Amino acid sequence: MITPSSLIKYTCCFIGLLSFPGCSAPTFRILDKPVVFDEERKKLSLEYLASRHGLQQEAPYILPKMIVLHWTGSHTVEQGFDTMNPALLPGRRQAIAGASVLNVAAQFLVDRDGTIFRQLPDTAFARHVIGLNYCAIGIENVGSDDAPLTKAQLKANEALIRHLKQKYPIEYVIGHYEYKDFAAHALWKEADSSYRTVKTDPGKSFMRKIRKRTEDLQLKGSPLSEE
Repeated sequence: MITPSSLIKYTCCFIGLLSFPGCSAPTFRILDKPVVFDEERKKLSLEYLASRHGLQQEAPYILPKMIVLHWTGSHTVEQGFDTMNPALLPGRRQAIAGASVLNVAAQFLVDRDGTIFRQLPDTAFARHVIGLNYCAIGIENVGSDDAPLTKAQLKANEALIRHLKQKYPIEYVIGHYEYKDFAAHALWKEADSSYRTVKTDPGKSFMRKIRKRTEDLQLKGSPLSEE
C-alpha cells in the first residue's frame, strides 16, 4: 500500500543497473543528487497543495498519473541544480512569485550526456507545472531553445519513463509546453484561472521522438490531440 511516509522516505544511494524489454537504452543508473527538502520546503509545498490545488494533505506527496518533460534553460547540470536547490524562489522569478514563494524543482534532472539524477523522491511534491503538480513527476533536462536536447538525453528519458511506468499508474507523458491543454481536463487543479506562463520546453521535436520510442506503452499526450 502506498502511504505518505513511504512516498517521502528515500535514501541517498544509487539504483543499480536496470534493464527494460524493448528499450533501446538497455541499462541506466539513477544517481541521487537531492535538492533541499527541509521543513520550510515541506511547509510551503503543503501550502501550495492547499491554496493552488485545493488539496489538504498531512505530507507533501503526489499520486503520479503523469510525467512532464522539461528543459532547464541552462547549459550545465550544475546551473540547473543550483536553480532548483533552494527552498525559496529566487527574487528574479517575479512572474510566478505571486502564486507562491516555493521554489521550482523536479524529481529528476538529466544531464547532456544522459546521466540521470534524482533530486527528490519520485512521489515527493515538486512545483514544476501549473495546474498539475499534484499528480505529475517532472523530468528536467539540461538544455534550452539554443541548446536542443541530445540523443543521450532522449535515450535516458525513454528509459526513465519506462521505469516510472512500471512503478506507478502513469497515464500521460507530456512536454511542458502542452500543460495549458489540460485547463478543461478533469486532472486540472489551479485556483487562479489567469495564472499561466508561456513554455516551449522540451521542444516539439524531442516530444515527437519520445512518443515514437514509447508508443508501445500506449501513454496519452495532450487531451487536445485526442479530440
